[in-house]
Amino acid sequence: MGTLFVVATPIGNLEDISIRALRVLFSVSVIACEDTRRTGGLLRELETRYASLLDTPTDRTLIRYDNLTEQTTTFELLEQLEEGHDIALVSDAGTPLVSDPGFVLVREARKRNVPVVSIPGASALLAALTSSGLATDKFIFLGYPPEKQGPRLKLLQSLSQSHALIHATYIFYASPHKLLSLLTDMKQTYGDIPVCVGRELTKLHEENWKGTLSEALIHFAEPKGEFVVLFDLV
Repeated sequence: MGTLFVVATPIGNLEDISIRALRVLFSVSVIACEDTRRTGGLLRELETRYASLLDTPTDRTLIRYDNLTEQTTTFELLEQLEEGHDIALVSDAGTPLVSDPGFVLVREARKRNVPVVSIPGASALLAALTSSGLATDKFIFLGYPPEKQGPRLKLLQSLSQSHALIHATYIFYASPHKLLSLLTDMKQTYGDIPVCVGRELTKLHEENWKGTLSEALIHFAEPKGEFVVLFDLV
């Protein structure tokens, strides 16, 4: 029986790769990844930078595993695990399964008693939270908000109700083309509350910004990059 390794990769700065992650990525026979070209490029760069830390890399196969192929590829990967092949699961960046593919594979592997080992590392969620200045003892991660405004407003309104029971920091991921609609709906729901926005975390143009929602709508009027939005309702 092989082992399924859930491996976190850098979200920007390649120095955030762990030694343990390097050793796993360069020893397994199969890597399941969202984009084989992107992961292939990452592996070449890591091998160039950290060759002294690696044993002789094994030949490996990169298999596409994304939202479109998750259902069909899962059982192919499970067969390889049951045949004794170790597999590393990675996303394009950060920790797999956190708003990225992988849940189905991990769930089915656990059902079949396949060993699953997590190799922790970079996460935009945790990087944004720990630098935000907001409370970290309780937080609720909500992933990407609903695409349509109706369900998005309904979700935001429900947080006001639940906050009376659980005081927490709330966290969304936001793509650049959806950031302004999320901030606008938040202002409509909560008023002009303070908000923290992390942009392009660990990358060259990293930004940890804090201000009111009105200020955020001006500051990010032409959003570029990937965003993490954090707020509380105290």
